[in-house]
Amino acid sequence: MALFQLTIGLLFGGALLAALSRRINAPYPALLALAGAGLALLPDVPSVTLDPELALTLFVAPVLLDAAFDSSPRDLRKNWRPVTGLALLAVGLTVAAVAVVARWLAPGMPWAAAIALGAIVAPPDAAAATAVLRQLRPPHRVLVILEGESLFNDASALLVYRLAVAAAMTGTFSGWTALPLLALVCVGSVVLGIALSRLALEALTRIDDVATAVIIQFLSTFAVWMIAERLHLSGIITLVVFAIMVARTAPDRTPARLRIPSYAVWEVVVFVLNVLAFILVGLQLKPIVARLSRAELIAYAITAGAVCAAVILVRIVWVMAYDRVTRWIKRRRRGGGPVALRFPSTRAALVIAWCGMRGIVTLAAALALPDGGTGAPFPYRDLILFTAFAVVLGTLVVQGMTLSPLMRALALEDDGAVEREVRLARAETARAALDAVDGAERGDDLVVFLRRKYEARLRRAETPVAPSDPPQPDEVPALTAVQRRAQAAERRTLFELRASGVIGDDAFHRVEEELDWAELNTDAMARGE
Repeated sequence: MALFQLTIGLLFGGALLAALSRRINAPYPALLALAGAGLALLPDVPSVTLDPELALTLFVAPVLLDAAFDSSPRDLRKNWRPVTGLALLAVGLTVAAVAVVARWLAPGMPWAAAIALGAIVAPPDAAAATAVLRQLRPPHRVLVILEGESLFNDASALLVYRLAVAAAMTGTFSGWTALPLLALVCVGSVVLGIALSRLALEALTRIDDVATAVIIQFLSTFAVWMIAERLHLSGIITLVVFAIMVARTAPDRTPARLRIPSYAVWEVVVFVLNVLAFILVGLQLKPIVARLSRAELIAYAITAGAVCAAVILVRIVWVMAYDRVTRWIKRRRRGGGPVALRFPSTRAALVIAWCGMRGIVTLAAALALPDGGTGAPFPYRDLILFTAFAVVLGTLVVQGMTLSPLMRALALEDDGAVEREVRLARAETARAALDAVDGAERGDDLVVFLRRKYEARLRRAETPVAPSDPPQPDEVPALTAVQRRAQAAERRTLFELRASGVIGDDAFHRVEEELDWAELNTDAMARGE
């Protein structure tokens, strides 16, 4: 009961910290990290042990699916070079640098355990950075690169993590065997993600009840992860592919009355999981700190500080070197080559280099290390868990709290790319609605009203105008029939714009939300509400 009361109190505290973070333009995970650190130092706080096998599934699967669902394949294709460099090469360099630092400061640590530590702290969490950046409105490509990196660096880092953990626990590792197996796992995970997405869509599109639909969404998320793990494939790769495939089709087959509440539930769940992750790490750190002597605590702090400095410096060096080299290549080609070869600007590269905050994936991976409950504990588990939390805390506080001042000092401004696409989508959907209204059988005042409404929406894409007069109550039934026809045309046009690559997913979701609320309003009018 005490643990339940503590959890309820900390969830309430997490909500207050989130509200505070919005007021000071700081990422709310930074404040959660400080709260978790304080929790580890409080007396009479119960210690909690989480099943290591549950940690990754519980914390990573929903958060990863939420991020992958909103990703834009079009934008990722345009920026694949910087995204790949950050998600693969920067992660690899970070793993190597951290392993060397850890072995230097803790010579007794096996190489496999040192590499596992590197893989745990290697993947940055874009959610912390974008929570701040979206309020400051940087160039759209900055957000695309950060979100794309976060989507794929989890997969690359956790694949290395799995291999390192297996090597540390078994004492054997063969690169010649691991590399072909790694390739097979990646291909198999992609195929499985595509297959499961089709099965899930068939099930989800047959459900009309909101509560049932949301529950099935969460169950399918965990089921995809567990099926992939049971088949010895990558749960992360499978889930990313699954989410991207579902995101391309589900909005066309899901009514607005199901989509709007489900989006709200997912947003709340991701927040709660972040709060719980920091709580659990704080509770698990408490017994570790309690049994350390003063000398051991100082040694742990030195190792954690050195690892934190390494992950920050490696990212800065990689990003700035990549930016310099790609700009030099572009100059040598006399301005030729694709625009997305490099970062948007040197100032944007500085922001991307500083957006290396670690978050829930690092915490979950550290918690997932074997604790000796059913066998031998993972070598140096206490040091790794302590260091992982210190890296999360250090990057969130140092980088997260200074991101807003850095953005203001660099004077990066929104390039308006998404807004232009949103205006285009609004105009094109309004034209489609006008065509549908013109094709209606009725030619009375109701159709005239709807035509004036959509003409006004088309004009609002460029300049704001006063709203049209509302219809009279006795006209509502006939009005809603024509309006639904127009809204269906709007949705078809919106999907065609995204499918053809004219607009990206950010603009798509903005306009989709507007159409969802219009559809709910039409449903309410039809019911006489």
